[in-house]
Amino acid sequence: MRPANAAQTASASYRLAALDQDFLLSDAMRGVRFLMEYAKAEQALRAWGVRSTIVVFGSARIGENGDGEHARWYAEARAFGRLASERGGALHGADGQPRDNVIATGGGPGVMGAANRGAAEVGAPSIGFNITLPHEQEPNEWSTPELTFRFHYFAMRKMHLAMRANALVVFPGGFGTFDELFEILTLRQTEKAPPIPIVLFDEAYWRSVIKFDVLIEHGMVAAADLGLFRFAEDAEAIWRTLLASGLEPGQSIE
Repeated sequence: MRPANAAQTASASYRLAALDQDFLLSDAMRGVRFLMEYAKAEQALRAWGVRSTIVVFGSARIGENGDGEHARWYAEARAFGRLASERGGALHGADGQPRDNVIATGGGPGVMGAANRGAAEVGAPSIGFNITLPHEQEPNEWSTPELTFRFHYFAMRKMHLAMRANALVVFPGGFGTFDELFEILTLRQTEKAPPIPIVLFDEAYWRSVIKFDVLIEHGMVAAADLGLFRFAEDAEAIWRTLLASGLEPGQSIE
């Protein structure tokens, strides 16, 4: 026999709010979902002692055996992930000691996978900040599983990429790479972010796709703004440039 209150207990309004998926995915809860994306990643990063990161951007289309310069770009991203993890403070120290300069990427293949792979090869953790896309993005196999995240909101993903960054290294890429690069450059230009070093890998590529001098010529940026970043041509040169620009291994920039 059906209970007298069956209609009441079956009603969507009677579900516990935290267990009501329709409610949680409603427009009214957008702000709550945004907060949840922040808190979930934040909790995991704190649990692993990640105090600071080195963010590596670059194209997902660059392969280990790719054509043209692709193979070289991949190899240098992998080498950088390895040496930065060895020298930067990402490897586990004494109990409770924070990890600094942990490699963080967008979590996908290409340059991102190469940097995560280099970190994994020396036993260091690395982070993958993935994003849900219309054509499902799959995480690469080298980011630390417990530090492999998936976001719905680009804004929250960008916040997590930026908020612990001690440095930014940008390999050749397309629209997505440009988006992330100019996001950080704008934060630096407007002094909304700390003065972290920014290194662009392969000067010839970047000068061919972005006419920096033309921006100055037309008054779109000040000549001094080009001092916000520097160039490097191999993994060792990236590391030297980061150190010369103020990166301090083993501690975060306040």
